[in-house]
Amino acid sequence: MKNAPIAYQIYSARKEAEQDLLSVLRQLKALGYDGVEFAGFYGHSAQDVRAMLEECGLRAVSSHVALKLIEADMQGVIDYHKAIGCDYIAGPYLSAEQRPGTPAFAGVLRTIYQFGCLCRDNGIQLLYHNHDFEFVSFSGMYALDFLYAAMPEDVLKTEIDVCWVKYAGEDPAAYLRKYAGRAPVVHLKDFVGRKEGDAAPYGLLGQSETKAAGEVPFEFRPVGYGLQDFPSILKAAEDAGAGWVVVEQDEPSMGKTPLECAEMSRNYLKKLGV
Repeated sequence: MKNAPIAYQIYSARKEAEQDLLSVLRQLKALGYDGVEFAGFYGHSAQDVRAMLEECGLRAVSSHVALKLIEADMQGVIDYHKAIGCDYIAGPYLSAEQRPGTPAFAGVLRTIYQFGCLCRDNGIQLLYHNHDFEFVSFSGMYALDFLYAAMPEDVLKTEIDVCWVKYAGEDPAAYLRKYAGRAPVVHLKDFVGRKEGDAAPYGLLGQSETKAAGEVPFEFRPVGYGLQDFPSILKAAEDAGAGWVVVEQDEPSMGKTPLECAEMSRNYLKKLGV
């Protein structure tokens, strides 16, 4: 993906953004990012967020919105995102009691379909962002594939997170190509370590953060500093028709701050011509 637009998931610098969102946006622009993906707005109005983005010359590419917020006010969520000029809304996570195979999953599908149709009618595309837990068998396929198969493509598209695809034991490049034409936004995330038992290596908004324990400790890394093959991933993203790639690093590492990690990721991608 030569000269592809690069966004940054602000969740990666959430503490800094909570203190001063405008400062974070300014720094991201200076580092060479073209856009941002939100995961909350830190109490700012849509008008304030749009003004910050316009001042910094950044696009609001996408936004992660929890299912409970969507269920509470579907049109309100859409109106906020339309006001900031956001093209995509992504469902970021399903709790254990909402996942395929649970009694609640049928209701989750209804909510996703209803909200996805409403997004489409309002000029926004709904996405689903995966973790590793969707890579379990459900009705003869991965639960993630079941979710996508259950929804029309114009209602729900993918936001493949390549970290969790790799962590689950699949090839991220092959998985992106599997959803060619349905993969407008791709999460670039690097790591070291391997899956060890049932402990989750990711932290979630409003929940305690845990780390997987084992012989090979899990650690998030700046893009290009872990075990991912990003040249092949980026080629697959291009082949799949992705319009944006998003840098995300849930926790900083290597003794760096989140924005120092963001700079390392961006500089690595520049070396690849992205």
